[in-house]
Parts: sequence; C-alpha cells; structure tokens
Amino acid sequence: MPLHTRLAAETLATALLLATVIGSTIMGTTLAPANPAFALFVTSTSTGGMLFVLISAFGPVSGAHINPVVSFGLAATGDFAWRECLPYCAAQTIGAIIGIWVAHAMFEQPMLQLSATTRDSFGLWLSEAVATFGLLLVVLGCAARKPAATAAAVGLYIAAAYWFTASSSFANPAMTLARAFTATAAGIRLGDVAGWIIAQCLGAFAACLVARLFWPRATAASEPLAAVSPRTPA
Repeated sequence: MPLHTRLAAETLATALLLATVIGSTIMGTTLAPANPAFALFVTSTSTGGMLFVLISAFGPVSGAHINPVVSFGLAATGDFAWRECLPYCAAQTIGAIIGIWVAHAMFEQPMLQLSATTRDSFGLWLSEAVATFGLLLVVLGCAARKPAATAAAVGLYIAAAYWFTASSSFANPAMTLARAFTATAAGIRLGDVAGWIIAQCLGAFAACLVARLFWPRATAASEPLAAVSPRTPA
C-alpha cells in the first residue's frame, strides 16, 4: 500500500478507537453516574472489542499500529521502516484528536475542551510503564510466533489492563495527548501528559529488550506479520 493510503488508514483507525473510548466513557457515566465500576466495565469492553475489530480490518492496509510505541517497537525489531515512524505518529495523533471531537459531537458536548483531571502520581506513572510494557510485549510476541492472534490478544490485553492498572491503561502516547482535550472522565490534565508519555516510552523500551531475549531474530524467521506489519500484502 502507498504511504498516503496507510497514513489515512492509521488516522481513521485511531479516530475510531478514541471515539470509542470517549463515547463509551460518556455513555457509562451517564447511565450509571453513581457506579464508576459499571462505567469502567463499559469502557474496557468497548475498547477491547473495538481494538479487535480495527486490527482485523486495518491490519492488512496499514498494520493497524494505532499507537506510536507500536510503530517504534516494530521498527526496533525490524518489522517496520524507521523512516515511516514519524509520519505514522503524526497520523495517529491527528486521528486521536479527531476521534475525541467526534465523540463530543455525538453526545452534543462542546467540541473544544481541556481536561482538569490531575494524574501525576508515581503509581500512575508506574502503571503506564507496566501497561505499555505488557502491550508491546504482546504485539511483538504475536509478531514473532502467531501473527493471526494479534487482534484478539491486543483487544483482550487492553480490556484486562483497564482493570489491573491504576491508570486504566492509556498505554499510547497519541491517545494520552489527545485525552488532554476532553473534560470527560477519560481526560488527563495537559500538564501531566509529559510524565505519562515518558513512562510509556520507558515501558516500551523495556519490552523491546525483553522481546529480543525471548524471540531472538524472530522477525526474520517468522511468518509474515499480517496483523501488524504494513509490509504484508492484503
């Protein structure tokens, strides 16, 4: 696929993911304002299911990275071109912001918002490092040994990570930045974004090191990565 086609797919897929995250958060808190556990259940299941669908549908087009750390992680293991990482990250970030605006519009909220939700504790940073470490390890592990399982594995992992991490598992720098522009319960204060992204990058770096230990030279020896590698033909 030409680069511009893949970038369009990444933008659209990321927009749909963020519309799901923000829209389901609004729906959950509206239906059960006094029951945050129900709202989290709604968002976690919606996000996990949507990830399965998006990776299945857009994987053969762009790889369905939908996340800068996935793009850089695949580049670090040889499954993606380094020169395309920044364009992918830009497309993912733009798509994330568009998705938030779409969610606001669907629920008739102001399009332009800023979050006032403070998220700046060590526990939250550690949670993001752990969540991103696990996510990227799942992606790289599937890439090395079972590419066809990537969509289900990523969807299930994120659905679970909503519950076992204190941060509810953003695990995505593009998503983290975009969520500064929503005043819903899914938001994060703009001043706290940098700490989260640093934690996510540290988790991703650790995952790349572990992946090399578990699956040495796996990329060259494994079957084509249909679910996450844009080099694979549809």
